[in-house]
Amino acid sequence: MLDAIWMAFVYAVAAGVLGVIISLTYMKTGKVSKNFARTLIILPVLVSVVITMVNGNLGTSVAIVGAFSLIRFRSLQGSSRDIAFIFFAMTAGLTCSMGYLLFAAAVTVFVCVILVVLQLSHYGEKRTEEKDLRITIPENLDYTNIFEEIFEQYTKGHKLLQVKTTNMGSLYELRYRTTLKEAAKEKEFLDALRCRNGNLTVILGRTDMEEEEL
Repeated sequence: MLDAIWMAFVYAVAAGVLGVIISLTYMKTGKVSKNFARTLIILPVLVSVVITMVNGNLGTSVAIVGAFSLIRFRSLQGSSRDIAFIFFAMTAGLTCSMGYLLFAAAVTVFVCVILVVLQLSHYGEKRTEEKDLRITIPENLDYTNIFEEIFEQYTKGHKLLQVKTTNMGSLYELRYRTTLKEAAKEKEFLDALRCRNGNLTVILGRTDMEEEEL
């Protein structure tokens, strides 16, 4: 009995060490949530302890897996990256609880190296940055092709996403997704738009695509 408890403790410690490595990788490869980084350390330990305690009991193991499925709540506010790290941490804990400590360590290091390499190589990132453009125009101005000449000169591509009325219908707000040819000419681009829309509001900013990723 004591030997079993001692081995469960060893597995839990090993899972905790791997959790620290996973958490450090998480912090080095993207946006960081303090609480989530700490959770990645605790999660492998908890998984290891629980699975070790129910080892051999199929019914209890199925119930525990069902309980762990509640972790999916992170997907409501998190991203695919968060979900991947959750499964990464759970995998480390499960592997340690089965006694395959060296295998768990090797897999953890291997996956962490892959994540770091992907981050440093900017794999999957777009070479040109898309920007969100909002232009306000008076209601008597036909927006169909009024800015086409400017877009052709300063952008690689553009797309009209939305048109809405503002100020009791006396103004229109146009929303575009654009990609500039040269970032250095951003001010020149905005000045050209202001001259065309009567010096009304023009807003150019980063898109929120990364923040909306699920």
